[in-house]
Amino acid sequence: MLFAFAPALFPATLAAQGVFSNKTQVVLEKVIQDYPNHFHNIKGELIGQAQQAACYRSTLQLPGAASSTVTLSTSPGPSGWICVVLDTENFETAKSRYAEIYSQLSNSIITSGNQKTFILSGQYETPTEDRKTSRVIFSLLPGVGEMKNLKVELSLMEDEKGWKILLSVQDKDLKDLSQVAMGN
Repeated sequence: MLFAFAPALFPATLAAQGVFSNKTQVVLEKVIQDYPNHFHNIKGELIGQAQQAACYRSTLQLPGAASSTVTLSTSPGPSGWICVVLDTENFETAKSRYAEIYSQLSNSIITSGNQKTFILSGQYETPTEDRKTSRVIFSLLPGVGEMKNLKVELSLMEDEKGWKILLSVQDKDLKDLSQVAMGN
């Protein structure tokens, strides 16, 4: 008899369990799960190649995002996934979406491919229009094994057309991935 009323008695509990499960977090979790594979399982068609790296369309993209790419080193080396979440001329629109994405990701629970659980943690700073770039560097806690080499970054950057929001997953030593996206 009690089980018949369970959905009526516990709807808030069921909804609360979804707090850390949103589309942004789900896509990011899939990207992070492919990090040990150097993103090979989420790379799509080749869109550009240089002497040291190749750029592919990603098979994973955040809902409403402008583009997602996977950058792979042509020799053993760093690799990364980057998503241009928003490209707009309006700073207030960009600032609002940046805060929304941060709130979707901050303290979310990520399960890696080997079923280890991590918490995504990063310090938010409110963007201002006079600052050309705002960033949140998320850490996976606890930072152990190969995941300690992983960097998740949310960026709001001004470019010649306006403002871009980028979300990236990359090796900590890959410094110029955001520059690749800014050229898109």
